[in-house]
Amino acid sequence: MSTKKIALVTGGGSGLGFAIAQQFVQHGITTIIAGRDMDKLNKAKETLGSDCHARTCDVTNLASIPEFVNGLVQDFGQIDILVNNAGINQKKEFTEVTDEEFQRVISTNLCAVFTMSREVVKDMLKRNSGCIINISSMAAQYGLPKVIAYSASKTAIDGLTRAMAVELSPKGIRVNAIAPGFIYSDMTATALNSDPERKAKVFGRTPMGHMGQPEDIGQAALYLASDGAKYVTGVVLPVDGGNSIGF
Repeated sequence: MSTKKIALVTGGGSGLGFAIAQQFVQHGITTIIAGRDMDKLNKAKETLGSDCHARTCDVTNLASIPEFVNGLVQDFGQIDILVNNAGINQKKEFTEVTDEEFQRVISTNLCAVFTMSREVVKDMLKRNSGCIINISSMAAQYGLPKVIAYSASKTAIDGLTRAMAVELSPKGIRVNAIAPGFIYSDMTATALNSDPERKAKVFGRTPMGHMGQPEDIGQAALYLASDGAKYVTGVVLPVDGGNSIGF
């Protein structure tokens, strides 16, 4: 029986990407984790087991993506689920952000998502079936200071998600996004601990009063990738303890 689904998770070696890959593998989805750091990927693969496969890919090298995806399709037969999780952030005063820095964030968080999706969709169209999950952010739900490029990139992800959903859903490909709230990770912990004022603000406007866990995002991705969500497309799902609607 080769009815197992094949998933590709970019940035799957750590953080939210790892949590998503973990849920997938635990529920019988063969999962390819991709990233730049092979050591990190191999460590993740050891934890995740034989249903996980690691492949290096630098998503910022847009020209390399078509060949990367073709290689995966040759090795695994198809890609049923794509999670565009790889992303970077930069905290800096608005006037100090250089053009190069702004471009780097946009290129990683937006352009790479487009290119990766375009190439994977070419494979999905052969079967008129597939599921794409993009990772958005609270930075697309309201204004956040000192993360201008990140905010721009994640807001664009929401628009990209809706436009892709409208164009691809008639062809059997569902496209959704997850907007994580404040989730425990090295990146969030560092950001909040270095900024007590922001930390107080975060918890003050999160009705549940605490941070989420990476597995909360993993569970949401598992749902969106499952047949339980077969009538769900074009949605940006906040998983945020109420942060985006909090006061």
